[in-house]
Amino acid sequence: MPRKGLRPRDKRPLPKPDFKYNSVLVSRLVNKLNYTGKKIAAEKIIYGAMDILKEKTKENPLDVFVKAVENVRPLLEVKARRVGGSNYQVPIEVKTLRGTTLAMRWIINASRSRRGLPMKKKLAEELLLAYKKEGTAFKKREDTHRMAEANRAFAHYRW
Repeated sequence: MPRKGLRPRDKRPLPKPDFKYNSVLVSRLVNKLNYTGKKIAAEKIIYGAMDILKEKTKENPLDVFVKAVENVRPLLEVKARRVGGSNYQVPIEVKTLRGTTLAMRWIINASRSRRGLPMKKKLAEELLLAYKKEGTAFKKREDTHRMAEANRAFAHYRW
């Protein structure tokens, strides 16, 4: 039985909650956004984005962020399996931790791909769009689900 605070099946601990919102999810986003070891810069970007979310939605920015990640988190994905000399895209269910990681990665990548604004504004905009079930990150989730649905015939190769 794993100790409390550790991920199942491996011994890497989850990061400590961030100091402002006391949320492990926010600290995971900070670590994911962290670029070339500048964690304080990543925190400034995320907290700035949260302030923008608070102004725009008039709601708790942590709730908006959690809902945005939930909306983008995939339930299915495809994995390549080699069976008898041919490759099949086999749909598999995504575990919660991996789904959350993918969602945050997609949101950050969608934010980085936007042009012409500071990163905190781009991140806030992408989180707002994900909260409304729109935007590039949500489209990525829909594409992943569509791909899994199209390859449902190969689900029996799952192992």
